[in-house]
Amino acid sequence: MTQFDGDQPPPFEIAEPATWRSPIIFNSPHSGSVYPEQFLAASRIDLASLRRSEDSFMDELIDGLADAGFPVVRVNFPRSYVDVNREPYELDPRMFTGRLPSFANTRSMRVAGGLGTIPRVVGDGQEIYRERLSVDDALGRIELLYKPYHRALRRLIHKAHQTFGTAIVVDCHSMPSTGISHDEPRRPDIVIGDRYDTSCAPLLPNVIEDVMSGLGYSVARNKPYAGGFITEHYGNPASGLHAVQFELNRAVYMDERRRERGPRFRQVAADFMTLADALAAIPLGDLGTFRSAAE
Repeated sequence: MTQFDGDQPPPFEIAEPATWRSPIIFNSPHSGSVYPEQFLAASRIDLASLRRSEDSFMDELIDGLADAGFPVVRVNFPRSYVDVNREPYELDPRMFTGRLPSFANTRSMRVAGGLGTIPRVVGDGQEIYRERLSVDDALGRIELLYKPYHRALRRLIHKAHQTFGTAIVVDCHSMPSTGISHDEPRRPDIVIGDRYDTSCAPLLPNVIEDVMSGLGYSVARNKPYAGGFITEHYGNPASGLHAVQFELNRAVYMDERRRERGPRFRQVAADFMTLADALAAIPLGDLGTFRSAAE
């Protein structure tokens, strides 16, 4: 992956404070905007269209949290190239020349929608590739980008769990202000996803909703986004592992058409700090009883 060598940023970055203030990890898996040249050459759509899948600037909104004692993870490669918020092998066999491994999940709803680990379409449904990809290309992306990212995230979660007895992942995303369907009602400012009360202690989404509502945001739960693979995979409240997805309406902080930061950008970043402070103030014992990692 020479596109991530030399002067280019690494595939992902972790800003880990010298002293952790709490076991809360803020993660931005979909804000990457470093597009490999061979990917652009293989795409049938232009860069502006590819970028519609980005959670643009979400990494910047949470960047300052590292200075306040919270680990921050950001992915630099685009989700349209490899989506780390999927199972490792959610792959559409129609996209590739050659046979996929037998363990690939080829029948998930996300694959059917074209949004697997190697996406077939961008967020508004446009096909990405001119031609089929080789299976080796897909598996190579997973080995070089997807797996190292998840290994690093697991290490952070393990460190939090060992240090504090619990770990909390706040998985930060942004959503288009309107859906593809004209029948969909106006989207709220924030959607909290906890996989319908299964990925974290109820106190966490309750605090997020209370804080953000108090700051003037409209807030919904689990619709249209209940949380993806990261929320589901790393959230196991019975073991003291909590994951919650935070979806922010892009119209709140940016000009979606021009893909520019909006007038409220600095305020929204400050509101993330307020939220982080509130989450850090939760007594860890209030998250519920759980079995230890050694059990």
